Amino acid sequence: MSSPAPDSPSSSSEDARRHAAASLAAGDPTGWFETLYAASRAGQAVVPWDVAEPSARLRALGLPDGAGLRALIVGCGPGRDAEYVASRGYATTAFDISATAIDLARERHPDSPVTYVVADLLDPPVAWRHGFDLVLESNNVQALPSAIRAAAVPAISGFVAPGGTLIVLAAATTRIDSDGSGPPWPLTRDEIDAFAVGGLRQVSVEQVNAAGTALPARWQPVYRR
Repeated sequence: MSSPAPDSPSSSSEDARRHAAASLAAGDPTGWFETLYAASRAGQAVVPWDVAEPSARLRALGLPDGAGLRALIVGCGPGRDAEYVASRGYATTAFDISATAIDLARERHPDSPVTYVVADLLDPPVAWRHGFDLVLESNNVQALPSAIRAAAVPAISGFVAPGGTLIVLAAATTRIDSDGSGPPWPLTRDEIDAFAVGGLRQVSVEQVNAAGTALPARWQPVYRR
């Protein structure tokens, strides 16, 4: 089965919401990533963001050459964005809380230079603190309920090395805002500003319009330490 485009309304979004709802009801706000990937691998669900091409917004940024620099991809899934960043020359580490997602990334990219790791954003390796010249957070925080975002946001900011850059790609609005169902749950401007902690400063905040999609407006801020 081919995966739908991540911004297109489809039953795959319902699969994600169903697994998220079950996980949240069980008191596990992040466990649904693994159950969704495992169900997808068994042919019982579709992961809406599991597509072949790297993020269009990431490609549009025009990343500079990364030779000699280290990058970290937060919540990498099967690796589409991680592979793109590595192709720009960065020594890339990519992690996901889902072991199945990491298995898929390794299987799909057997000759990849990317280091794929199973890790929890809320309890990351200590060695990663201030360890990366480029950190990409793409659409992960928007999949977390507000109760744990307060821990997730500074954890991401803490990965950025002195002189390094953090890029955040996230929903600002969705078609489902009216009833509050999700994921995704769009980030507010205050939540976007909250990434600028611990010496990280906000360089720019752009809101990109994508009319006619399930995510009609997206945040695209950049931060540097």
